[in-house]
Amino acid sequence: METTSTARVLRVLRLALHLSFAGLLFLGVLRMASDPPMKFAWSLCLACLLAAVYLVGTVWENRYAHGRSDRNPRFLAIPWLAVISVLWGALVLMSADFISVVFPLFFLFLLLLPRAVALACVVLLTGVVILSQRLHIGGDEFTSAMVYGPALGAVFAVIMASSYRAMYQDVLRYQRTLTALENTRSELARTERAAGQATERERLAREIHDTLAQGLSSIVLMSRAARSSLSEDDVQRTDERLGTIETAASENLAEARRFVHNLSSPALAVPLSDALRQLCERTTQQARARGDELTVTFSEDRTGQADFAQQTVLLRAAQTLLANVAAHAHARQAVVSLSWWDHDVSVDVVDNGVGFNPEQLPPRDSSNGFGLPALHERVTAAGGTATVESAPGDGTAVNVRIPLKPPRVSTSPDVVAPSADVPGPHRSPDNDTPGETS
Repeated sequence: METTSTARVLRVLRLALHLSFAGLLFLGVLRMASDPPMKFAWSLCLACLLAAVYLVGTVWENRYAHGRSDRNPRFLAIPWLAVISVLWGALVLMSADFISVVFPLFFLFLLLLPRAVALACVVLLTGVVILSQRLHIGGDEFTSAMVYGPALGAVFAVIMASSYRAMYQDVLRYQRTLTALENTRSELARTERAAGQATERERLAREIHDTLAQGLSSIVLMSRAARSSLSEDDVQRTDERLGTIETAASENLAEARRFVHNLSSPALAVPLSDALRQLCERTTQQARARGDELTVTFSEDRTGQADFAQQTVLLRAAQTLLANVAAHAHARQAVVSLSWWDHDVSVDVVDNGVGFNPEQLPPRDSSNGFGLPALHERVTAAGGTATVESAPGDGTAVNVRIPLKPPRVSTSPDVVAPSADVPGPHRSPDNDTPGETS
């Protein structure tokens, strides 16, 4: 934790307090060196005992304050002060040379005891100092300076101790605030990390659904179609369907390798218009291989350029929508249109299938895949809109529009790879619900 200037000042004041206590006590012992040996020996023993008690208390408190001891010495503060006061009083009775030690004691009482009790103890210690001077000096040499001197010292100690206590409270508030901020920052970091992980899992789930899952689904469907033609001894059709399966499997394998290599959307390879055109051709070929009469055509209105993220959203949208057309629409015709506007780019997918009610989409769960709900989420995250127009028996038209952003400068062409995903007319655990509702 960062150390403030106030905290450094407090450390200096505490160090000055301990040094002044030790220095004044040592000075008192030196002044008694000329006293009779027996008196000096008793004074030295009491002074050493006082120093030892004081040292034990301060070292224990310092170790606890710095986390080097688990035992809080606070409960021994009053007994410790009492022992120090008694030892100091005994020294004062023996010699007036120890009177000056009272000034560090003022601070100890004011810092360790409640304010009212501390002030009463300061008054009592001041009285002890005045009486001890009267005892050792005698009435003839006792002057008023021996009264107001200790009194002024006590007042100064009260003022300094109050200032120290105020600064100490400021440091405590600062440390509590800083601790709260650090805890809040840590919690925010954990929350952001969890949110980022959830977002990444969602993104990966959408990518897998829009690419590998749909491709594998189409392979399963074409395998069933090949088995059906094989049972009918239609060798030529079986061979065509097996060839389609092989092509789809190879493309999905390449897609999976790119996906694992990049741990992101599959690598860019061709322009968006070419990727959409290839997607339409592949969807038509695979539908024909399954025995469906679906024909998907592609058109482009004007030309333009979008960045990689925008192109990925549009390609994934087209893949999802064509998968729905092939799986649920029972359509004969579908058109994919790429349109470039001044500030937007859009993809329209229109089919002449059975249609559905857009207001009755089931909630997304493990049984109905990612489909239209995920499409809306992906497009909205890109700042765009997805509009669905459909009714039972009237086909479906979906418009995905995204605002254009300035393309990023890149050393490689800004192009997208056509996915190897293939739509299919069956329902699997990863597929969407019947009727164009995915």
